Amino acid sequence: MTASRSLRASTIAKSFDPAAPSSYNLFDCRSFIHISSKRIVPTLTLPFMSSRTAKSRGLMSLRRVLCALIPLALGACAAPSHALDGKPAPASVAKIAPAVHRPDASAFYHFMLGYQAELVQDTDRAIQEYQASLKTDPTSHSVNARLASLYFSLGDAAQAIRHANDATEKSVQDGPLLTQMAGIFASVGQGERAVQLLDRAIELNQTSGDPYFSKGLLLLNLKQPSAAEQAIRAGLAVAPESAVGHYHLGRLLLDAGNGAEAAVSLERAIAANATFEPAYLSLASIYESLQDSGRAIAVLRKYLQAVNPRNRDIRNQVVRLHVATKDYQGARKELGELLAGDPADLDAQLRLALLYGEEKDYPKAIDQLIEILKVRPTELKIRDYLGFLYEESKDTKKALETYTFNVQLEPSYFEGHLHLGVLLYRLKQLPEATNHLIKAITINPKQPEAHIILGFTYWQKDQFDDAARVLEEGIGQNPKSVDLHFNLGTVYDKLNRFDDVVRAMEAVIKLDPHHTDALNYLGYSYAERGVKIEQALSLTKQAVALKPTNGYYVDSLAWALFKSGLLPEALTEMKRALALVGDDAVLYEHLGEIYAKQRNLSESREAWLRALELDPSNHKLMDRFRDLGLGDPTKEERIQQAKQRVSGKVQSPSLNP
Repeated sequence: MTASRSLRASTIAKSFDPAAPSSYNLFDCRSFIHISSKRIVPTLTLPFMSSRTAKSRGLMSLRRVLCALIPLALGACAAPSHALDGKPAPASVAKIAPAVHRPDASAFYHFMLGYQAELVQDTDRAIQEYQASLKTDPTSHSVNARLASLYFSLGDAAQAIRHANDATEKSVQDGPLLTQMAGIFASVGQGERAVQLLDRAIELNQTSGDPYFSKGLLLLNLKQPSAAEQAIRAGLAVAPESAVGHYHLGRLLLDAGNGAEAAVSLERAIAANATFEPAYLSLASIYESLQDSGRAIAVLRKYLQAVNPRNRDIRNQVVRLHVATKDYQGARKELGELLAGDPADLDAQLRLALLYGEEKDYPKAIDQLIEILKVRPTELKIRDYLGFLYEESKDTKKALETYTFNVQLEPSYFEGHLHLGVLLYRLKQLPEATNHLIKAITINPKQPEAHIILGFTYWQKDQFDDAARVLEEGIGQNPKSVDLHFNLGTVYDKLNRFDDVVRAMEAVIKLDPHHTDALNYLGYSYAERGVKIEQALSLTKQAVALKPTNGYYVDSLAWALFKSGLLPEALTEMKRALALVGDDAVLYEHLGEIYAKQRNLSESREAWLRALELDPSNHKLMDRFRDLGLGDPTKEERIQQAKQRVSGKVQSPSLNP
């Protein structure tokens, strides 16, 4: 339970907007502390991005990229190649510059009104004006391209494709326009049509790398990685200093599992454009995946030093990497940089508090959280974590007060009732624990832990039927919870419902074939009852194979061997179990039984006396001792001393949800 308890309690903020009204978003602190290596940069939805756009904005999703490519209206009205079209220039000069014609005045007027409407984000008015322009000049490629882009932004695929087709008829000699429309075709699943347009754009301008890169990423989306790599490399051949090209080649190589070459390409992207953030992030993620956190940190710090020292996301990545390697001093330094820039940064303050908590510097962590709660007193999860820190500091009084404040502030706060119930259970305040756990289940019946702890609470009160009922109800809500099935099996054992014990443990093993506790429990149960001994051997051997240093599992195997009549093997395993566990009354009792079966009564007597020293309340063993003619153990001085020393307290069941 301790690990699970710590896991639930240690939470950390992903983002903390002090102006946001009680919308705090927390994530598990241990996932922050020990986050697994994964890529930082999101994958592209669609691969259209010009070098110029990438240098200024970085990586974009499909719709953002299209928006970056689509606003060519200024060029459409000002540059000859983008003007409202008349007849195309002769093919012999088309690749140099399309013929310029004087557009119809009315068409140009409506075009400018449409462009002006776009500037103020009045999409409906823009469409109206562009449609008016088309009435006078119905063959205008540029106006059709604008309409295609606008309809695409509105999600009207049919209209977008109709105008994109009109904008890209065979006479068009405008490479950027073809690239732009290719993005629309690709986004609606017409990949081959998009490739054709990009090939035309490449043919029109073979000195630009952008259409090659767009084609490469489109081919990658079409599951043609070899052709995609070929296209991107062709683009780099004509634009060797393109940061975008090197970046996309690096991502492609990374996806292909070639991390070393990918890192080289990403380094080149950074060399070509020192401000290209996605390249830094991808390169850092490669080094992190290679377990080289030092180089990953160095890459991100280079960005912070050379590009943007105020980039909070990058600095938080550096914090995470420091914490993952337990470099808490480095993490504190980065958080200090954040707080130096903005002392009121509650997000950084919270991360610092959690960092102190991870270092077990509870006083500093508590002080930090108290200061945060002065600003945001209604943040339930922060106060919940404060309660956990009080528990870790052994200040149960303040922990109770903190959890209680939360449920008074918000009576339907599930975690508050759960954590109060758990703490009260540990303090043996069982009626109060029961009340809060029942409330927790009422609020969130699908959460297994509340059912399990309430089951333990009933167990502690010897109300085993109630314990079974609560756990059965929990399974009704969570049929795949191995913890609920396992704990229900142990309760059935207390109720002497052996068939149900078997059913519960088999359910656990079916859900998790490597659940060592269930393998051991069922195997030992068979051995103890002298039934299904072959299965008992098989199950206990599996448990020991999975955890060979668990002495209790080795004891179960030894007991199954004993029940099988394999006495030498049983004795060897039992001695190994004692070497692993140390003094344990049950293990010494088992050892004595093995010696007794071998007729080695002197060793049996010594083992049983040691068992009775550890548990002088074992009257059944005392009777067994007498029955074998080994004397009266109660007259042994060592047993009399043990009786005075041992209080005979009944231990509560272990919290192991």
